[in-house]
Amino acid sequence: MSDRTLSGVHSPTLSGTTQLDSYRPLFLPTILVGDSRLGGISSTISAYESLLLRGYIVDTILLFKDPYYRNWEYLEPYFAEHGIKVSAVDPPPPREADRSQNFIITEEYYRKLVSNDSTGGLLRVVEHLDQRHEERIKELHNMPRRALDTVWWPFVQHGLIKDEGDVNVIDSAWGDHFTIFNGHKPSSAPSATASGSLLESQFDGSASWWTQALGHAHHTLTLAAARAAGRFGHVMYPQAIHTPALRLAERLVDDGPGKGWASRAFISDNGSTGMEIALKMALRVASKRFGIAPQGRKNMGVVGLRSSYHGDTIGSMDACEEGVYTCEWHQAKGYWFEPPSVGIKNGRAFVNVPTAVAHDNVEGRPLSWIYNVNARLGTSLASVYWTHVNDTLERLAVGSGATHPLGALVLEPLVLGAGGMIFVDPLFQRVLIDAARARGLPVIFDEVFAGLWRLGLRSAAPLLGAYPDVAVYAKVLTGGLVPLAVTLASEDVFRAFDGASKAEALLHGHSYSAYAVGCEVANAALDRLEMLTRGEEWKAAKEAWHAGGVAGEENDGTRGATAVWSMWSPQFVDVLSKLDLVEHAMTLGTVLAFKVKGGDSGGSPV
Repeated sequence: MSDRTLSGVHSPTLSGTTQLDSYRPLFLPTILVGDSRLGGISSTISAYESLLLRGYIVDTILLFKDPYYRNWEYLEPYFAEHGIKVSAVDPPPPREADRSQNFIITEEYYRKLVSNDSTGGLLRVVEHLDQRHEERIKELHNMPRRALDTVWWPFVQHGLIKDEGDVNVIDSAWGDHFTIFNGHKPSSAPSATASGSLLESQFDGSASWWTQALGHAHHTLTLAAARAAGRFGHVMYPQAIHTPALRLAERLVDDGPGKGWASRAFISDNGSTGMEIALKMALRVASKRFGIAPQGRKNMGVVGLRSSYHGDTIGSMDACEEGVYTCEWHQAKGYWFEPPSVGIKNGRAFVNVPTAVAHDNVEGRPLSWIYNVNARLGTSLASVYWTHVNDTLERLAVGSGATHPLGALVLEPLVLGAGGMIFVDPLFQRVLIDAARARGLPVIFDEVFAGLWRLGLRSAAPLLGAYPDVAVYAKVLTGGLVPLAVTLASEDVFRAFDGASKAEALLHGHSYSAYAVGCEVANAALDRLEMLTRGEEWKAAKEAWHAGGVAGEENDGTRGATAVWSMWSPQFVDVLSKLDLVEHAMTLGTVLAFKVKGGDSGGSPV
């Protein structure tokens, strides 16, 4: 692809988007046609930087030799520092009045441009482009072997990797898709393209571990990152402030998921770290509230739900039961309830209640009733839940007299993500919160996965009818561009760290705390997400789900205080739930999960 600076790389196309954004999904090798006139140095460099911000690979820059301005003399060494070749060619000859003479001199001009003996000719440019192409293909071919020799991947059993063909080489990403390289795979491999192309588009089905909210390489986010990188780079944060961090903290506390309960925002780098901070906050509150001696604080644990997942750092793992994600150092500290779950089968919503809690499931009610938590608090099932939770907590002897005192309730509100996409009965979680509060336990919401509109809600708190004392947000927070996490806390939690010495402060941090680039990207991502929530697509999806059917109103018109809906059409979910292969399905907001039948284990979540 060639792009020129004459009309500008940001010139609009017929669709209204700029050339840069229009052509970006193709991700073609790029020739930038520079400007040889007055101001051409600046416009050429500006065009290059605009291409760079959108991920283009600029293979060469081509411009005319203007003998007066001589722009190429400046641009050649400038771009050489960036590894980009600048080729300058003689400009076309002046137009002759005689058409036949004009034809002759023009033909001669083009002949010289493509002659082998021309030092500035186009053949040299073509040779350079061919070389760059060969280098790119060679690099892609070699990457799997080099990765196998050097890289240690997360969540991968390297002993099961057979050869280079098992490595997924991602050449680029845009929107909801990767562009992957298949040149190293045998033609019989499932991912090898029938057309023989070395590249193919691949749908990013997990949104790159649930981080992508606006699509890969969204230009709004990349520009925000560049803006903060150019202004700040990284600056240390303790007892200091910068605009991106302050704006992010204020919006999350005052107008975001912390509205109505949070007073402070602690900015860190990822969800697991954010949960470590949350645990430190909550356990400090509990230790003071229950008067637990310093030695006893080392044994404090949590109350939670089975199949929960809060991250891979040691403290976050200790807040989960033994499972596939734990390691040699893991010491499960706490008690985890078996959660009742919500699903849809044969077009009908249900609540599956564990036999340890009750012997009757809830069937035949729409999702709008199941998620109307306040209305369900007076039901017999709420009483059953309360008795089960209360009796269990009594046996665990929460408080200062316990051998292993429990210091916090830790919940993934509404859905357990990495634990199997289990949609938990919100009434059960509300009862847990009320029971914990009755005993003075701080409540932590781990909304790393589900928060910030993932489930169609900014936070689960309004739906549950209860606020946390501490809550954690990440993943969607930056739209999937850079890592960042924020732990929100109430004023009571914040004041638990007041003291006369620094040793009583929250001594948690890392070099890149409140990374300015991450904070600026988060602000841009939240701006964009809030625009989407007010858009026609969200409005239409809500109206479709509120029209009736599996999510619709009861005959008496009852609907949840925060009505549930999904971006997936109710007709599609209804059909999916009726498939013989599907044990059940469930959806909220942008998330669709279904369990496939098969095997002794009863099925696998998707």
